[in-house]
Amino acid sequence: MTNTQQSPSNSNSNDNLRYERGLARLREIDGEGGIKVVESLADIAPDFARLVIEFPFGDIYSRPGLDLRSREIAVVAALTAMGNAAPQLKVHIQGALNVGVTRTEIVETIMQMAVYAGFPAALNGLTAAREVFAHAGVATPAAGRAAATVAATVTATA
Repeated sequence: MTNTQQSPSNSNSNDNLRYERGLARLREIDGEGGIKVVESLADIAPDFARLVIEFPFGDIYSRPGLDLRSREIAVVAALTAMGNAAPQLKVHIQGALNVGVTRTEIVETIMQMAVYAGFPAALNGLTAAREVFAHAGVATPAAGRAAATVAATVTATA
């Protein structure tokens, strides 16, 4: 047996470590929202639910080199750019808030994606962010309220 091969018992032990590490990281980032996503897979694909915990959270999110804030900013950017992952985007916007990313940083990250993924993807991302912010009770800055007033005025006069 080479060093890269593992015995079945050793592999099972490593999988359990990955799972436990991933579950702890998932809870740290997404709290109950992440757990609900995983639980929603239990009746259709329990093995996939385990993989969601082990690989992204147990392996990737647990690597050194980036802090959780940076990782969540990257995930918000990627999911926004995909343009077809609104449920996951909402979970990760909440996760970003949970690890200290500010409302402004999230909005700016999503707006930046208009350059690379197009305006529709960024608009969809901003809509998802608005929903998460409202649910989380994240206040709208005064400038945002002023912009909404301007938009309402423009719409009314058009």
